Amino acid sequence: MKNFMEKYNVSRETFEQLKAYEASLVEWQNKFNLVSNSSLQDCWNRHFIDSAQLFKFIPSSAKTLLDFGSGAGFPAMVLAVMAKEKTPYLKISLVESIAKKTLYLNEVKKICNLDVEVLNQRIESLPNKKVDVITSRAMASLKELLNYTQKFFAENTICIFPKGKKYLEEIEEAKKQWSFDCEIHDSETSDEGKILIIKNLQKKGGK
Repeated sequence: MKNFMEKYNVSRETFEQLKAYEASLVEWQNKFNLVSNSSLQDCWNRHFIDSAQLFKFIPSSAKTLLDFGSGAGFPAMVLAVMAKEKTPYLKISLVESIAKKTLYLNEVKKICNLDVEVLNQRIESLPNKKVDVITSRAMASLKELLNYTQKFFAENTICIFPKGKKYLEEIEEAKKQWSFDCEIHDSETSDEGKILIIKNLQKKGGK
C-alpha cells in the first residue's frame, strides 16, 4: 500500500511487518476473541491506520511510552513497529491483564522483531514510574484513564487518547476531578472520532 508508506513516511519493510501483524491477527482471532469480529471486515483501517495516525503526536524527545489495556496491541504495537524505524530509542511498555491477550502480544513481538515490554498485570499493580507518553484505546472513560495515569505523570508527560462521539461529555466529567490542557484533533478513520492530547495534568483539591 504505497499510500500508507507515503502518508506515514515508513519503509516497505515497516509496511510488510504491519501486514504480517495483520495476518496474525486474522489467524489468532479464530482462537481468541482479540477484537470484535465486525471490525475484521475493515481491519486495516479500523485497527492499523487508526493506531498509526497517533505516531505524529509522540514528541521526538520522548524516551518512554506506556500503553494501558493493550488488548491485541492497538495502538502500541503499531506504534512500536513504526518507532523501530523512526525513533528506535523509544521504549514501549504494554500493560494487559488478560493472559491470552499477552500471549498474542508476545507473538506479535516475535513476528515483528520488536524490543517492547509486555506486562501481564493490572495497571493498579504497577510501581510508580514516570513516563513521557501514555496511550490507551477504547479501555475506559477519560476520567478513569486519568485516575490510572496519575502515578506515571511527570511535568512533561502527555496522554494520547483516541475517543468516540461522546468525547466532550468525557472531558466535562473528567474536569470535575482534574485540571488539564486538552488538544482535540480529528480522527483520520472516523467522522465522529477524536484524538485527545492531554498535558499538564493535576488533581483538583490537592493529591
